[in-house]
Amino acid sequence: ALTRPDADFEEVRRAARLAGADEFIERLPSGYDTILEENGANLSGGQRQRLAIARALLKDPRIMIFDEATSALDPDSESRIQENMEAISTGRTTIIVAHRLSTLRHADRIMVLDAGKIADIGPHAELLARCDIYRNLWDKQTRGMR
Repeated sequence: ALTRPDADFEEVRRAARLAGADEFIERLPSGYDTILEENGANLSGGQRQRLAIARALLKDPRIMIFDEATSALDPDSESRIQENMEAISTGRTTIIVAHRLSTLRHADRIMVLDAGKIADIGPHAELLARCDIYRNLWDKQTRGMR
């Protein structure tokens, strides 16, 4: 494994599973032993993104920063990562930068920025109740989903 050459196969598979990369990796010509082209040219953008997340997880950092980390993913892949976010975040600080508020709704704390300044901080339910900026964004983004 590129980020941790000493990692055993089960650690690699767990990181790939949490990142939602295991299924596409297993479909590659040589599975986990497939040699990728430079810059992952033989992968889609979403596959490269999931692989980058898996590599970061394998390194097991104390802090992980996801900056629009699911932006190139299809809805199923994004949903899978969201389902795994609790396991991904266990034992580390996780910072998620996102414009899609559904990505953040299970976060312990959400920081709402307005014109570069902190407008409010709190969990999703509290922000919906007290922060007009957050509530208006949430309503706009979820209008057709209710």
